[in-house]
Amino acid sequence: MQSDRPVPGSAADWLRHAQSDLALAGAASPPNVLYNQLCFHAQQAAEKSIKAVLIHYGVEFRRAHDIDYLMTLLPSAVSLPPEAEQVVGLTGYAVMLRYPGDYEDLTEEEYREAMQIAQTVVAWAERIICETEN
Repeated sequence: MQSDRPVPGSAADWLRHAQSDLALAGAASPPNVLYNQLCFHAQQAAEKSIKAVLIHYGVEFRRAHDIDYLMTLLPSAVSLPPEAEQVVGLTGYAVMLRYPGDYEDLTEEEYREAMQIAQTVVAWAERIICETEN
């Protein structure tokens, strides 16, 4: 369910949550943890980082887990580094992989790729938000 209510929180709040999701995604996990759950947190880190940047620039957005949609809202002068251009591919990890369904579990390689993208996006957001706040 989507809401038209304004998104609460500051850019720094959203960035802090993104950093937390990234830490969870990268934490050493017990052998029975699926890569799906770790990739969910990698996706959340990227999504929340983009939302932090949007809030930083005063851009309103609807509540959604659609990274492609969020990317279209970025100011034209703001772009992701080339190594993070595959971030849109993480969108499916937001909901689809959180529950059992008609898909195969993610592999370690897919997890590592999701982490690399998420790390790049979080670092990008940190640079934007921290440089202009200092």
